[in-house]
Amino acid sequence: MSGIKIIKGNFYDCSHNRKLRVRSGFYCVVKDGVSQGVFREIPAEYAGAEVTDYSDKIIIPGLVDLHTHAPQYSYRGSGMDLELLDWLNTYTFPEEARYSSMEYASQAYGIFAEDLVRSATTRAVIFGTIHREATLLLMDKLETTGLVTYVGKVNMDRHAPEDCMEETEDSLKETKQFIEESGKYENTHPILTPRFIPTCSDELMRGLAGIQSVTGLPVQSHLSENRSEVNWVRKLSPESRFYGDAYDSFGLFGGECRTVMAHCVFSHEKEIRLMAERGVFAAHCPNSNTNLASGIAPVRRFLNHGVRVGLGSDIAAGHSLSLFDEMISAVQVSKLYWRYLDGNCRPLRITEAFYMATRGGGEFFGKVGCFSEGYEFDALVIDDSSIRSARETDAVARLHRMIYANHECRICAKYVKGKDIFTSVH
Repeated sequence: MSGIKIIKGNFYDCSHNRKLRVRSGFYCVVKDGVSQGVFREIPAEYAGAEVTDYSDKIIIPGLVDLHTHAPQYSYRGSGMDLELLDWLNTYTFPEEARYSSMEYASQAYGIFAEDLVRSATTRAVIFGTIHREATLLLMDKLETTGLVTYVGKVNMDRHAPEDCMEETEDSLKETKQFIEESGKYENTHPILTPRFIPTCSDELMRGLAGIQSVTGLPVQSHLSENRSEVNWVRKLSPESRFYGDAYDSFGLFGGECRTVMAHCVFSHEKEIRLMAERGVFAAHCPNSNTNLASGIAPVRRFLNHGVRVGLGSDIAAGHSLSLFDEMISAVQVSKLYWRYLDGNCRPLRITEAFYMATRGGGEFFGKVGCFSEGYEFDALVIDDSSIRSARETDAVARLHRMIYANHECRICAKYVKGKDIFTSVH
C-alpha cells in the first residue's frame, strides 16, 4: 500500500489533559506521515500493509525543544560562573560575533546539526545570530537532517557589543532578505527573533511587528528570566505594566502572532494571565535557569492558568541537548519551588514533564506530539533492555525508569513525519 506504514510496539503518549496513555503491543497506522490512530488489531482496510514490529521496545512521541541557541553549542558545559547579563557579555556575545566567519559557522553548525539529529529531539525552535548568511547556512545543515525546525536570524540594535549589533534599518532589511531566502526549505522554517527587549529598540520592534503582520511568521524571544533583566526592562519601558506587556505593546505577544517565550522565571499573575489569554507558549528551561542562578519558573501556576508549556535545552546556558534531562530537572526544581517558595504549588509529576517535552511543545508546530489520529508521526523507538534490575516493572514504571535512566538506553529509530531519519546517520 503506497504511503502506508504500520508500526507495532508499546506506545506511550499523553492525552490533551496531560494524562499518560499506555498501549502495549498495539499498532499505529501511518499514512503519508500522519497517524491514522493506534489500534489493538490492524484495521481491515490496512490488512495488506507491511508491518514494522519493534517487539517489546518503548515507542514515544519525538521530543520537542522549544528553545535553544545553535551558535552557543560550541561552548556548552563551560562558563557557568556568572549570572545572565554578565554571562552574555563575557561568553555569549564574543562567541556569537565569531559567526561573521562562514568558515567558523560551517564547522560549528555542522557539529550542532549532527549532534541534534543523533539526540532524542525531533523538532526544535532555534536562535541563530545577527548574521544572515551564517543563519541560512545553519538552515542548510538542519534541512539535511530531516528534523523539523524554526530558525531565527537574531535582531539586536542596542546595549550589546558593536560586532553583535546592526543599525536598525540594516537589521530589518537583513531580516526581510533572510525570510525571502529561507523559502526554499521543506522542513526548516524562519521565525522572527528579537533577542529580548533590552537589545531591541522601539523602532526595531515596530519594524519587526510590521514584518510579522505581513508574513504571519511566529516569534521567539526571552521573558522574565533574571531579576536584573526584569528591572532593566522596567527602566527601558516605563510605560509597560510588566515585561510581557512591552512585547504586547508591539503586537508580538501571542494572539494573531504565534509566540514562544523562554524562561518566564519571574512572571507574575498578570503576566501569566496575559500569556494564557494570548496563547503564548512558555519554554521552560530548568537546567539553564539553575546553571545561571536565575531561579525557578512557577510552572504549576502556568498549567493552572492554562498557559501552554514546553521544554527547552537553552544551549549553552543549558549544558546538554538532552530533553530527558530537562524532564528530570523540571520535576526536581518544581519540588524545590513547592518546598521552599510556595507550598500551594504542588510539584510536577514526571508524566507532566513528559507531556511538556512531547505534546506541550509539539503544539507550537501544530498537530504534533502524540499518536492520535491526524497527528504527524514523530516517534522515538527506545531499547531499554540494558537497564539492569532484578525487579519486574509495570508499564508506567517502565516509562519513568527509562526517562531517569535514559543514558542507559538506546534509540533504535527516530521518525519525523513518518520517515525514519535515524538510519541515515548510523
